[in-house]
Amino acid sequence: MIFNNYLPIYKTNETEHLSEKEESEYQKIKEELIQLKINDKNLNVETQEIEELMIEKSIKSPKIINKLTNDLKGYGKIDPLLKDDELEEIMIIGKNKPIYVYHRNKGMMITEIILSEIEIKQIINKIANYVQRKIDNETPILDARLPNGSRVNATIPPITADGSTVTIRKFKKEQLTILDLIKSNSISANLAAFLWINIDGLNVRPSNIIISGGTGSGKTTTLNTLTSFIPTQERIITIEDILELQIPQEHVIRTETRPPNIEGKGEINMDVLLKNSLRQRPDRIIVGEVRSKEAITLFGALNTGHSGMGTLHANSTQETITRLINPPMNVPSVMINSIDFIVMQNRIFHPTKGIIRRITEVAEVVGMEMNKVQLNKIFQYNYSEDKLEYTAISSKALTEIASMKGISMKEISKEIKKRELYLIENSEKKRNNVYETKKIINDYYNSNLQKL
Repeated sequence: MIFNNYLPIYKTNETEHLSEKEESEYQKIKEELIQLKINDKNLNVETQEIEELMIEKSIKSPKIINKLTNDLKGYGKIDPLLKDDELEEIMIIGKNKPIYVYHRNKGMMITEIILSEIEIKQIINKIANYVQRKIDNETPILDARLPNGSRVNATIPPITADGSTVTIRKFKKEQLTILDLIKSNSISANLAAFLWINIDGLNVRPSNIIISGGTGSGKTTTLNTLTSFIPTQERIITIEDILELQIPQEHVIRTETRPPNIEGKGEINMDVLLKNSLRQRPDRIIVGEVRSKEAITLFGALNTGHSGMGTLHANSTQETITRLINPPMNVPSVMINSIDFIVMQNRIFHPTKGIIRRITEVAEVVGMEMNKVQLNKIFQYNYSEDKLEYTAISSKALTEIASMKGISMKEISKEIKKRELYLIENSEKKRNNVYETKKIINDYYNSNLQKL
């Protein structure tokens, strides 16, 4: 196999290979273990069971034990990839081809792991069995979630001509926080403070926000970090295709769509979940990704006084509007005003820093003119300086907050600056997890907000 010379090679610690004799012994024990479990409701295979069977067969190779444990309890050769928290994506592109991975710091890499069609299908079938769904010639696509939360897409021939494929989107065991994003320069402390005051709305006018960007740009991560600014007393309902959001609040209801079963029945889509959430008295509705007719339901809810946040696939603020008002979303232009801000997130190649994720633009929806949605650019990313700059003269949302709160815009600006310095101070300290970060935000309220 000739590897792509243009990509760095990702090496795992799994260098052990079975000899021909070991491979034969491995297959015999594996078949016997499978037979033992056929009529057993408990499908889990314990390491002790493997060891006992090997003693019975007078086989002593530790390599066989490791391979059996990985194959029967884990996902075979890709287990080391699943355990590496620095990998963001695992990409099996077909039989007898090397697996590709996307490293969080190094970008796309190629591995020395090659799977046969049988090995790929074993992985797919194990995932399908776990989520109690089927994948066959009639339904050759599988979307699922692993026990650790990783998102999986699998395909089999005939729709993928070169063999079965598996794409696994992994999430960091320790979720990033708003302080992490500030430290990595993904978001400026000034923008974070600006969004903070708009998200809590000083308890009089919370803003509605859409985070847009391409695949892998970090939209969900940004959305997740911004939820730490939602006041603790609020009731939050999240709606997602695959559960990804981890909101550090006590009063959260997490909901997830359900695909049709084997008979094609029982589907629960995002629109159904969204409509149901409106019967649950939410203070804040968070939609993992807006993509279809649920957009009208969401904007209808926002227009009737509910507060919400969500993500959407688009490459610019104007494209975000275009996608919303055209099929399949079909949101009436007059309803777009219920969104206050569009936050653009991008994955960028920097000549010295490599792959970086940055918020590149924040635009405010300010009204309609000649049936066209008008946007006010608030922040703009400076590519040459890798810096986010405030470009607006004023903000409609902040003006309304000041008016409803009965304070001046000067006091609002002072409060944003105060929060900015507070975030900078805490981002320079040791890393905090999502719950500690939420406590830091709450501590600010306890000592400062009553002074406004």
